[in-house]
Amino acid sequence: MKLKNLSKIILATICIVIFSCSKTKFINTFKKISPTTSLKTISYKNGNQKFTGVITSNHGKNLPGVLILPSWMGIDEEAKNAALDLEKEGYIAFIADIYGEGNLPKNEEEASVKSTFYKQNYKEYQFRITLALNELTAKLGAVKKTAIIGYCFGGTGALEATRGNIPVEGVVSIHGGLYKSPDRRNNVILSKILVLNPDKDQTVSKEDYDNLIKEMNEGNVDWQIITYANSKHTFTNPQSLDYNPIMAKRAWQHMLLFLKEVLK
Repeated sequence: MKLKNLSKIILATICIVIFSCSKTKFINTFKKISPTTSLKTISYKNGNQKFTGVITSNHGKNLPGVLILPSWMGIDEEAKNAALDLEKEGYIAFIADIYGEGNLPKNEEEASVKSTFYKQNYKEYQFRITLALNELTAKLGAVKKTAIIGYCFGGTGALEATRGNIPVEGVVSIHGGLYKSPDRRNNVILSKILVLNPDKDQTVSKEDYDNLIKEMNEGNVDWQIITYANSKHTFTNPQSLDYNPIMAKRAWQHMLLFLKEVLK
């Protein structure tokens, strides 16, 4: 009986993997990328630690910049596609390398450990965000206005950027973790905040949600939270089983409206 149940579980798992891979291939096949847009790698370092970020081909032009903080697996397709789409909207986009060369997680278990380290050691996370922002700023033209967007673990990073008052016009947290340790005090926040929050995000508790609102109010900051119905944690990622295309499109438009307001 146990062997029969185990066989059912294995079969179900295989079906999920096949479905996920098939869906990814379908989406990637029909993803249209303009021939005028491309991405290139940018190497930078701090001490002996090397980093490899990714930047859009329009760097150096007189355009505002957007720093993208990727999810816990590091620079992925969602971040790259966001960069290409932001380039089409008239932004120079740079994807940060938070972990550094030689430290990229090989699987979700490693990603959980590595991302948790930076959530707990938030000052190191803020420092590495600043390193990447400095690289982006150096690649801008005369326009030096910047914003930060982040997905998942990167969404947490976007909020940490505001907590550290990293000098940007605004930040967007996209299904990011909202938790902040209760032993950290709430301070004045200088950057505008947009939080794109799925209503069925199992990683966000009501207490985390309420505490963030309290933090932003006490920080006397311009903030907005938009909650998306029938959406789970990674609802914006086409490669995820949580993908909600309708809500993902709305979230993208809400983010563009915010970026236009703070950067143009």
